[in-house]
Amino acid sequence: MEIDKAIRESDDRRLKTKYKNAIYVIQRALSLYSIEEVAFSFNGGKDSTVLLHLLRAGYYLHKVEQSDANGDLTDCELTFPIRTIYFESPSAFPEINSFTYEMASTYGVQMDIIRLDFKSGLENLLKAKPIRAIFLGVRIGDPTAVGQEQFSPSSPGWPAFMRVNPILDWSYRDVWAFLLICKVHYCSLYDQGYTSIGSIHDTVPNALLSINNSTNSSKEKFRPAYLLPDGRLERAGRVKKLPPPVSGHYSAVSNGVKDVDSHQNSMVTASVIAVGDEILFGTVEDKMGPSLCKKLHSIGWTVSQLAVVRNDIDFVAEEVERWKPTSDMVFIYGGVGPLPSDVTVAGVAKAFGVRMAPDEDFEEYLRHLIGEKCTGDRNEMAQLPEGITELLHHEELPVPLIKCQNVIILTATNVAELEQQWGCLIELTRSSGLLVSTEPFVSKRLTTFLSDVETAQPLSKLCLEFPDIHIGCYRISRSEPLIISFEGKDQGRIEAAAEALRKKFDSGAFSEIN
Repeated sequence: MEIDKAIRESDDRRLKTKYKNAIYVIQRALSLYSIEEVAFSFNGGKDSTVLLHLLRAGYYLHKVEQSDANGDLTDCELTFPIRTIYFESPSAFPEINSFTYEMASTYGVQMDIIRLDFKSGLENLLKAKPIRAIFLGVRIGDPTAVGQEQFSPSSPGWPAFMRVNPILDWSYRDVWAFLLICKVHYCSLYDQGYTSIGSIHDTVPNALLSINNSTNSSKEKFRPAYLLPDGRLERAGRVKKLPPPVSGHYSAVSNGVKDVDSHQNSMVTASVIAVGDEILFGTVEDKMGPSLCKKLHSIGWTVSQLAVVRNDIDFVAEEVERWKPTSDMVFIYGGVGPLPSDVTVAGVAKAFGVRMAPDEDFEEYLRHLIGEKCTGDRNEMAQLPEGITELLHHEELPVPLIKCQNVIILTATNVAELEQQWGCLIELTRSSGLLVSTEPFVSKRLTTFLSDVETAQPLSKLCLEFPDIHIGCYRISRSEPLIISFEGKDQGRIEAAAEALRKKFDSGAFSEIN
């Protein structure tokens, strides 16, 4: 069988492992269901094309095992008995249609053409045929892949069948490695810069493959899809309708008064979460939290809370879920790595209601960092939250930082490492606007030997008079003077608040701290 032979003769160990696992899933399905009870949903795309040839190989090897033959099964090799369904749409690319019919003719595929929407078409098909399982070319990262396993029952409200996903854990790189190594034909659109094909209304060539042509040719040219350097960007050619931008509307932290002036809306808030039993046990002093708060404050951000949680997935998930809706950004550190106590990334995934999935790009960084001890199939560190993860690359970082929507996972374990990662974040902010830039805070501190009882009521009134200024009080110790701090974005308002406080007491009651 030419597919099996090509893979066995390949030097690509990763692809061999992916192939072996996919063939196992296919053979498992063929053992559970009769050939009349399975179907294959083909759409002409690269993933379906891979699955077509995997099914050919899987069926062939399944028959070899059943007959206990020596591989001389030419009739089996040339036929493809699995019922194949194709949902033909008027919005499909002509190249997709012609490629689909070509594949059916070349490999003797029994193809049912359905001209209804996917759900209605399946309902009619399953009523007419005894189909119990359908092979799908779904991969992690696809919009429909969230929550699926290699064998997943259909969703509630859909016709009942088993979804079989042999290439669920395949990456973009794996797909193209298979197609090129096996030298099989694929749709011509992929050689024209298309990397993920939908309908004619929502798909264009991927701009990342555009060729800068110095000639006066009016037609833009593109490199083939297999040259896309970052497989996570394969859907960059899908046209999206974006909501109108919303700006200047960030939450503000003040003295609890909601009706603040519009200039206060320029504030952005962060939450900081430390993960570590060693901090809660008192074994280790957390120095990173205060340091991170200072850094955020230095760029004009307000930190709404600093929490410490146990090394427990549920505790991490609960804390992230609590603060991500009300924070512009959540920073979390600790509990990142391969140890049993390193649960932070999994906790973030649970907070967003997604599962952990292999990330090819992150795996390559880990492989480079720690060598062949890191493999895509064994290394849990290469598993990241599915569909929401962005890797923040910087040349000074051996491994990129992990960003999941508005949650940034820091890998630093001490203040020195935090300093480096923070510097990289600031540089990324300058180049890509990662963190919103705001007006820096200005501050003023006064000290007094007045008692807490004497100052309590005047300070409460002052907070009402200046709701846009954060007014705080603290003592280094009970025997030392009271320190009153004024924090805000407007130096004039801070001076006015300090002067208003002085007027409430006798002259000389307060001294300024430089």
